[in-house]
Amino acid sequence: MPILVNSRTEVIVQGITGKEGSFHTRAMLAYGTKVVAGVTPGKGGTKFEGVPVYDSMRDAAREHPAADTSVIFVPARFASDALYEAVEAGMRNVVVITEHIPLHDELRAVNFARANGVHVVGPNCPGVIAPSQKVKVGIIPASVAAPGKIGIVSRSGTLTYEIANQLSKAGLGVSTAVGIGGDPIIGMSFVEVLAMFRDDPETKGVVIIGEIGGSMEEDAAKFIGSGGLGKPAVAYVAGRTAPPGKRMGHAGAIISMGVGTAESKVKAFQAASVPVADRPSDVTELMKKALSRA
Repeated sequence: MPILVNSRTEVIVQGITGKEGSFHTRAMLAYGTKVVAGVTPGKGGTKFEGVPVYDSMRDAAREHPAADTSVIFVPARFASDALYEAVEAGMRNVVVITEHIPLHDELRAVNFARANGVHVVGPNCPGVIAPSQKVKVGIIPASVAAPGKIGIVSRSGTLTYEIANQLSKAGLGVSTAVGIGGDPIIGMSFVEVLAMFRDDPETKGVVIIGEIGGSMEEDAAKFIGSGGLGKPAVAYVAGRTAPPGKRMGHAGAIISMGVGTAESKVKAFQAASVPVADRPSDVTELMKKALSRA
């Protein structure tokens, strides 16, 4: 069984009638995701692709009590309010795709969700896909991930797609891929997702895709080094040539006051006996070797 979502997961899309929400709702439905409702203020009572639309999360959750997961596509200035609504409506998992949410709004909303025991994936993330269950919540392309035994947890959307595709072509496949997001404030850490993969019998190995900035990779390395994962792991760290003080891509991808360098992250993984790929294309072979030694 994958982590976070499965074939029974019922999903509510917040911002279902917007440009991004409508495009990716069609993709989620085509893949097999059970999208049972959508929310767009002012469009309650209408339908999108046969999915009923409500004015609020409260209305949607009342009419679809089995729904426990929502995905947020609403514009940045409204996204934190959408997260508050999802939590108050009783969602267990909230995937926040929206990027450029104001930092302090993001901080307060994510902390509110965490204090209420809600798993927040993102913000600024590609979401979650579980190929064996034909469910995806977010924007990860269905074509990149075949069912398999390798979990992926990543701060990078495009590297998630690339490495999932390589693992799938090599016959290893993907159990669940989780893009946790690239902002300085995000809902779930590497360690929290690794603990879920540890308890998932379908996952036989884990790929960790990190980048510069923050200390989550070092925390993950300590967790693995202390025996917390108990399964083979391979890491890749993006941004090895990034200069200090210059943000690279994600808002959180910045080396500040000497903290969060690629070098420190690579050393931390190596100290925990986690093989670190020099290039994304090296990950598959390293994982095969790690599995053979397990």
